[in-house]
Amino acid sequence: MNSADLSRRVGVPSTALFTDQYELTMVQAALKAGTADRRSVFEAFTRRLPEGRRYGVLAGTGRVLDAVENFHFDDEMIAFLRQQRIVDEPTLAWLADFRFSGDIWGYPEGEVYFPGSPVLRVEGSFAECVLLETVVLSILNHDSAIAAAASRMSAAAGDRSLIEMGARRTHELSAVASARAAYVGGFHTTSDLAAGFRYGIPTVGTSAHAFTLLHDTERDAFRAQVESLGRDTTLLVDTYDVTEAVRTAVEVAGPELGAVRIDSGDLLLVAHRVREQLDELGATETRIVVTSDLDEYAIASLAAAPVDAYGVGTQLVTGSGRPTCSMVYKLVARAESADPADPLVPVAKKSMGAKSSRGGRKWAARRVDAHGVAEAEVIGTGPVPAELEGRELLVELVRGGEVVAREPLEAARERHVAARAGLPMSALQLSRGEPVLPTEYL
Repeated sequence: MNSADLSRRVGVPSTALFTDQYELTMVQAALKAGTADRRSVFEAFTRRLPEGRRYGVLAGTGRVLDAVENFHFDDEMIAFLRQQRIVDEPTLAWLADFRFSGDIWGYPEGEVYFPGSPVLRVEGSFAECVLLETVVLSILNHDSAIAAAASRMSAAAGDRSLIEMGARRTHELSAVASARAAYVGGFHTTSDLAAGFRYGIPTVGTSAHAFTLLHDTERDAFRAQVESLGRDTTLLVDTYDVTEAVRTAVEVAGPELGAVRIDSGDLLLVAHRVREQLDELGATETRIVVTSDLDEYAIASLAAAPVDAYGVGTQLVTGSGRPTCSMVYKLVARAESADPADPLVPVAKKSMGAKSSRGGRKWAARRVDAHGVAEAEVIGTGPVPAELEGRELLVELVRGGEVVAREPLEAARERHVAARAGLPMSALQLSRGEPVLPTEYL
């Protein structure tokens, strides 16, 4: 059973109230004005990348598809809206029958993006498209921020394993979404069982300092863990004295000990000392796992250390200081009616400053150089130039209200590896800089 099947099996409740009130009041006003059915195109994009980031990572697309499928107003919700006098009775009747019936296109999950990239395009009536705004942005802004942080950490870690372990540092539902996004961005496992159950992400975990403190001696704690979990377990060795703990760990488990975990101190220095000690004790295959408030910079600083895996919590689930991507969801084109033959008219916000937007139903493609390395994100509203045909980035996700692009989470993860590999090498630099690709508009 793949992760998409697992996600559907869990049973997601209605997402209809994961929205702002003004989405519903706009629907009410548009229904009264006779404009609610006007064919419309909304696009989600970001005007800029978070400061210092060279590329963005799109994550959460699969969760958006779940949210769209489950966006409906049940009797209890309608009663709440009525009791709170949020909207009038004709609007309540319209909401009671609501199911999204439009089309959605977007960048496939795991793809990279840049300022202006139309990562999601939602088409349908104004009323049905505008209702999805808040939940779409909630998912994409959160998940893409986590995936971008994960991608930077993955690049810094190279071929070493990454463990997501931030469940205790964020909201319980955010923890599940974060583990999913981290997996897309390059992490290998999670400590969160709900994420493992819902999305099929491999889970790991052994013991905390409390388990050692529970027992009369560290040796007793190690013996109990090894007898329960086997010699391949990971023993936490920094509760008291690391050197003594490593010696005891190998005496208890033998040279077949799976791994030791270090959670404090000068990780670079301690890791070198522990590796030397393990080798002297004959535990040459025992791995070293390090944790303790790691971020991409700390991981990069440990590149020369004999470390086999990193466990990351707080910095990952908070986007490593960039907890949102600042994506917006804007009406970019609309017709005069619901008639498919009625032409779409580009519309755009023209306010002063950085909040203006570009009108028109857009396509996007990535131009590459002679070596196959990406050199520009190209966005247009007219015909796709011949040299960019076949390099378009948007794919069909929903057709006539039906999801047509379900995929295993592993596919998004693999896509991100390929997308990142196609960027200039400077994309992987942790130093601050501008987006690694310019955005060109045609």
